Amino acid sequence: MSGDNSLKDSNEEIGSILGRIPGGLFIVTWRENGVDKTMLTSWLMQAGFNPPAISIAVGNGRQFLSAVASGNFQFVVNVLSENQRRLLGRFGKPPVVEDEPFAGLDIKRASCGAGVLPGVVGWMECKARPVFLSFDTERCRGDHSIVVADIFSGEMNSAEAPVVHLRKSGLHY
Repeated sequence: MSGDNSLKDSNEEIGSILGRIPGGLFIVTWRENGVDKTMLTSWLMQAGFNPPAISIAVGNGRQFLSAVASGNFQFVVNVLSENQRRLLGRFGKPPVVEDEPFAGLDIKRASCGAGVLPGVVGWMECKARPVFLSFDTERCRGDHSIVVADIFSGEMNSAEAPVVHLRKSGLHY
């Protein structure tokens, strides 16, 4: 077997292993200049106890990172229930009506103005910390940046099971 084939085989194995790491699926919402914005994410995890905190890996070039970099950025993480999988397609791509990602949904607003989706297991209102592992390509070799945020408010709405996500390969979405 040539070196190129073993590298390909190794990457496929690594992708298979990474894809088996379970994660959730979350809809992140925020307002930017009075306009609702959303992002589907799966790479979110708890990052601290006191204060309670989360970390999110965000693809470089995503609008969310620009909003974080602007400073004093607040957003909401909506934890989807297993029976809300239909929302994944809706929020996994740009809204049908530009600047209206919540068209037809009866949302409520968190104190920061971000949308809280109806029927979610729960939601967390967060404030990004001023420092995050950078999307500055001179300091970061990867394709994602890490944002750490403190949770300052939230609400548990349901005891339903949250969406758990596994992928065939951990080397792409």
